[in-house]
Amino acid sequence: MKIATWNVNSLNVRLPHVLDWLASEQPDVLCLQETKQEDSKFPYAALQEAGYHALHSGQKTYNGVAIISKQLPQAVQFGIPGYVDEQKRVLTATVAGVRIVCAYIPNGQSLESDKYQYKLGWLQALTDWLQQELKQHPKLALLGDYNIAPEDRDVHDPAAWAGQVLVSAPERAVFQQLLDMGLHDSFRLFEQADNSFSWWDYRMAGFRRNLGLRIDHILVSEALKAGCSRCWIDKAPRKLERPSDHTPVVLELHSA
Repeated sequence: MKIATWNVNSLNVRLPHVLDWLASEQPDVLCLQETKQEDSKFPYAALQEAGYHALHSGQKTYNGVAIISKQLPQAVQFGIPGYVDEQKRVLTATVAGVRIVCAYIPNGQSLESDKYQYKLGWLQALTDWLQQELKQHPKLALLGDYNIAPEDRDVHDPAAWAGQVLVSAPERAVFQQLLDMGLHDSFRLFEQADNSFSWWDYRMAGFRRNLGLRIDHILVSEALKAGCSRCWIDKAPRKLERPSDHTPVVLELHSA
């Protein structure tokens, strides 16, 4: 089973990239973030023609998450149960026996911003819910744009980023909390090259100079850990014309 996550930063713009990637990589599940479109505009027909089922929770201009899968998704959940939020950031379904949680975690803007407090509150709600979800679904994977670089090695210049969102101590503490509850960072289960990133700013030739961050993650439960055989960042889509500023993260599971 191959599962992947990709913040496409507007599916209106990036749909050809997504269709080409699906055709070449043939993932069993692809989670998308920042589709930036309403459900009525989502390309269900194009994805069906490509051989995929699709779920979408979207809104105009901002946010939006989708689960694209070869097998029909079951037991669909929109949002975080019990947490009132107008922003479309979480979509959950069971695919081939694996509970797939697609999440677009808030950016936070800055440590002084109300959006940062919203991020921390949102993360706590997600964490509380996942603790319960894991009890019901031992085979669980949390995929998405976390907007958290968990360690300094996930940042191209830790000193330059000190005191900013994505690397702050409270954000990293929540990431560690997810690990402490029994999830595993699948990328770090394997030896990886130094300076491996999944996001690069469009400005200052960020991608060409590899001035990036690793903020897109696939965390897996203990029940899935043993079946993880490979996890990698596919940088090829970031080299395309008009790319997203993120690129896919992919995990192969042999036990699912």
